Amino acid sequence: MLSVADLRCEYRSNPLGIDTPRPRFSWKLQSDRRGTVQAAYQLQVDTHPDFLTAMWDTDKVESDASIQLEYAGDELEPRTRYHVRVRVWDNYGEVSKWQAGTFETAMLGSPWQAEWITCDLPKDPPDHIPPWILRRWFTVEKPVRRARAYATALGLYSLSINGKPADDTLLNPGWTSYNHWLQYQTYDVTDCLVEGSNRLEVLLGEGWYSGDICFAHFRNFYGDKNALLLELHLEYADGTGAVVCTDQGFRASTGPILLSTLYNGEIYDARLADEILRQWQPVQLLDYRKDHLTGGVNLPVRAIEERRPVALIETPNGERVLDMGQNMVGYLRFRVKGERGKRVVLRHAEVLDKDGNFYNDNIREARQEIIYTLRGGGGEWFEPHFTFQGFRYVKVVEHPGELELNDFVGVVIHTDMAVTGGFSCSAPLVNQLQHNIVWGQKGNFVDVPTDCPQRDERLGWTADAQVFMPTACFNMDCALFFTKYLRDLRADQFENGAVPFVVPNVLPKDWFKLKETGYDEASATWGDAATIMPWALYMAYGDTRVLAESYDSMAAWIRYIESRSTDYIWRGGPQLGDWVALDAHEGSYLGATPTDYIATAYFAYSTKLMEKTAKVLGKTDDVKRYGGLYKKITAAFRAEFFPEGRPFADGAPVDTQTGYILPLAFGIVNAKERKACVEGLAAHLERNNKHLTTGFVGTPFLCRVLSENGHGELAYDLLFQEDYPSWLYQVKMGATTVWEHWDGIKPDGTMWSADMNSFNHYAYGSVGEWLYRVVAGIDLPEDGPAYKRITLRPQITDRLDEVRCHHESMYGRVAVHWRRGAEGLTIEVEIPANTTATVHLPTVEVEAVTEGGRPLAEAEEIVITGQRGGESLLELGSGVYAFAIGKL
Repeated sequence: MLSVADLRCEYRSNPLGIDTPRPRFSWKLQSDRRGTVQAAYQLQVDTHPDFLTAMWDTDKVESDASIQLEYAGDELEPRTRYHVRVRVWDNYGEVSKWQAGTFETAMLGSPWQAEWITCDLPKDPPDHIPPWILRRWFTVEKPVRRARAYATALGLYSLSINGKPADDTLLNPGWTSYNHWLQYQTYDVTDCLVEGSNRLEVLLGEGWYSGDICFAHFRNFYGDKNALLLELHLEYADGTGAVVCTDQGFRASTGPILLSTLYNGEIYDARLADEILRQWQPVQLLDYRKDHLTGGVNLPVRAIEERRPVALIETPNGERVLDMGQNMVGYLRFRVKGERGKRVVLRHAEVLDKDGNFYNDNIREARQEIIYTLRGGGGEWFEPHFTFQGFRYVKVVEHPGELELNDFVGVVIHTDMAVTGGFSCSAPLVNQLQHNIVWGQKGNFVDVPTDCPQRDERLGWTADAQVFMPTACFNMDCALFFTKYLRDLRADQFENGAVPFVVPNVLPKDWFKLKETGYDEASATWGDAATIMPWALYMAYGDTRVLAESYDSMAAWIRYIESRSTDYIWRGGPQLGDWVALDAHEGSYLGATPTDYIATAYFAYSTKLMEKTAKVLGKTDDVKRYGGLYKKITAAFRAEFFPEGRPFADGAPVDTQTGYILPLAFGIVNAKERKACVEGLAAHLERNNKHLTTGFVGTPFLCRVLSENGHGELAYDLLFQEDYPSWLYQVKMGATTVWEHWDGIKPDGTMWSADMNSFNHYAYGSVGEWLYRVVAGIDLPEDGPAYKRITLRPQITDRLDEVRCHHESMYGRVAVHWRRGAEGLTIEVEIPANTTATVHLPTVEVEAVTEGGRPLAEAEEIVITGQRGGESLLELGSGVYAFAIGKL
C-alpha cells in the first residue's frame, strides 16, 4: 500500500512563523512493494482546509521529486494560516491518499506597529545589569479565536501572559550577528488569554548582546541598551481584531534575579519575589532599526531531557559534590527547604582532579555559579533563567539542610534537532565513543556550534564546525541549524572575502596574529567553512537554495585566497595549521605540517567545491573558470610540494601524518604521488606503533583515507587503540564527551593545561563520519544528494562481530546491519522508497537473499549486476534485504 508521510514545510512539521515568501515542501513515501518510486505528485496550498478553490494547485506533475519543492503560487499574506496537502502516484500505478498539514506565515516583511522599548535602570554591581521585568495590562474584550505574539529583543527574553509561559523555548532570540540581522519568534498564545484583564510580562536579560562575551570579556559588544519589540495580534471570534504593542504603556522593574549571565551563572534572591511594592518605572522608546528582522531561521533551544545525580561524593578535601554521571550542558533544577535568608551556592565543573577533588581551573574566568537565597516558609523549587553550564560535577558550597539526590534534577538543553542517526556495534568501548560524540554535539549545539560549553569562550569556531558537520548531520537533523550559522558567516565575512575565525565574530583584534596581519585576515581550514559547509548541506539535504544564497560568499572566499597567493601557492597569513597536533613543535599549537602546504591544499579543495556548486546551479561560465583555476592550483601544489613525487616543503620532507592525509583526502595528486602518500602514511603510523599524531586538520580524514586506500585494517587498529593517544584512551579515562586534547587528562591523572582544556569539544568526534560511512557503510555519492542515490558498502572486519547503523534521510530510513557468526556473514540493508542504492557485498559468492524476512521466489530473484575486486555489486530499489554470505 502506498502512502505519504512526514509532510514538511521548510524542514518543519506544521510550522508556526514561516518568514520566507517561497517556502519549500518535502515528504516521504511509504510502500510495502519493492522498488517503489514516485512517478507523479500533486501539491495544493489554500487558506481553507477543504481546498475547494486551492490558491495553488500543481495538478498532476510527472516527477520523482519529493523534497525541496518550492511554492510557486500567489504571494503569501503575512500572519496567515495556510493548509497544504500532497498525494503521489508510484511506478506501479497506485495513488496515495492525501497527506495534509499546515504552515503559518509570520510578519513576512510587513511593517511593525510596535516600538522598541528600553529602560534606564541602575547598575549594581557595575559590571552587569540585572534582568528587567517589563509589564503591561491589556483587555480582551470578547472571545478570541486566535492570538499570536511576535517578539524579539536586544538581549535575551522570555514571554508570559497571565503567568503562563508563551512556550517552552529558551535563550530567545538566539545569537546572531545582531548588527546585520536579528531573529524574532512567533508564539501561539491563544490559550494564555482570558476575557477581561490580562497581564503581559517579559523578562529581559543581557545575553550575548550586551553581556560578558568571549575570553576577552567584552561588554556591550553589540550595544549597551537592552530592549524589547513585541506585537500581540488578537483575532476575535466575530472576525474583528486588536493589536497590543510595545510602547510607553509598559512599565519596568527589577525583580528577584540579581544576575543572570551566560558565563557566570545566576544570583537569585527569592525574598524579593515576596515584595508587593516595586519601583515600577516608565520605559523609554529606543530608536533602533527594524529592517533587519527575520522570523526564526534556526530551531529553538529547549530543555530536551532530564538526568538525576548518580552519586553524592565527599572528596578528599571534604567537598560535597554531586555526580551527574554525564558531562552535560544545561543547569540544575533543585528543591530546598530552610530558613529565610539561607543560601544554596553551587559551582559546576567537568572533571575531578587526580586526587578526586573538585576541579574547575579549566573554565578560566567563567564562574558557572548559582546563588539562591531562600524566601523561607516551605519547600522551594528553583531553576535559572538566562544562563547554562557545562558540567558533570556540582560542588555544593552552601546548603541549609541535608542533601538528598532526589532534590536535584539536571536539565539538558540544546537546539531542538531531531535525532536522525544511530550507530552501535559489538565493541562496548566504541559504543561509548559514539555516545560521547553525540553528547558532544548536544552540549555544543546551543543555537551556534560552539567549541566548548563551559569556559569563558563558547564561540562558533569555523574549523571545528566544518570538520564535524558531516558527523553532525548523520546524528541529527541539522539543516536549519547550519542554515542559520551560514547566514551569520555571510553577514560577518569581511569585504575582502576573508572569513572570521569565529561566527558570529566577536574576536578581539589583538588575538593571535590579527593585530600584525590585519583583523580582516583569515586562516585555511577555518575560512574554508564558507565553501565546505554549504556543499555539505546540499549533500545531506539536497538544499540548492543554501548553495544559491552562499554562492557570492563562496566566490568571495576564493578571491580572497587568490589575492593572498603567489603563483597559486597560499603563503603566510595568520594560519592555525594542524591545530593542537601532537607533532607540534615545543611551545606551539600549530602542528608540524607546514602551514603553506595545508593552506594550498585547502585552496584547491575549496575551488573544486566552487566548481561543483557552479555546476549544480547551472552557472556554465563559472564551471569553466573554477575548473581552470583548480587545475592551476593542483599543478602548482604538486610542483611546489611534490618535486620528486613525495611531499616536500621548506627544504625538507613533509613527513607528517596530516601531510600525507590531505593530498589523499582532496584528490590533488597523481597516481604515483598518491601511492607515495599512502605508503608514507602507513609507514609513519607503523613507526608510531599505530598511533595518530594528527590535530584538527588531519584527524577528520585519517581513517577514511586509510580505508579508501587499501589500509582498512590499519584504520581499525587506530580505532581500537586504548592507550594514549587514541579515541578510546579518552573513553578508558572515563570520558562521557569528546575532549579538546588527546591527553586532556594524562595517564597519571594530571591535566594537559588549565588555560585551554575543554572536556566537551566535538572536533575529534569527526571520526563519527567514518563509523557511519565506512564501518557501517552508509555512504552518499555526489550524484545522489540527500540520499536519493545511496552507496551501501560496509567494511567488514574480524575485529567486530556486529554493527547496526541507521540514518533517517529526507527520503526515509537508510539502515545497515551486518553480523558475523558461526555460519558466516549476514548483511541486512534497508532502502527507503523513491531512492535507489548500490550495494557492495564483500564476496562474489552469495548463498541466499531474503526480502522483509521471507525467501524470494524464483521470479523475484535479485540479480548481481557486477563484480569488482572480489566484490559483488547490486543495484536495488526500496526494500529490506538480507544477504547470507557464508564465511569469507
